[in-house]
Amino acid sequence: MAQVTIYTTRFCPFCVRAKQLLTSKGVAFDEIPVDGRNDLRSDLAKRSGQRTVPQIWIGETHVGGCDELYALERGAKLDALIAS
Repeated sequence: MAQVTIYTTRFCPFCVRAKQLLTSKGVAFDEIPVDGRNDLRSDLAKRSGQRTVPQIWIGETHVGGCDELYALERGAKLDALIAS
């Protein structure tokens, strides 16, 4: 199973939804909270080109945010990506 990493903030509803989807599928993930952490926000921006959360990686693949994660699920592509 691929390693899943998700950058989040505490009060982000999109972060909550993304984590709920992953949890409902039984997927363990590494959560990196960036609340009040400019150093982590800078790392996130360098890694993804984005400063918004959530930002999700499955293995080495940058999925993007919550909408992109749910699009993979709707397109029946999420399970295969996680399994790789």
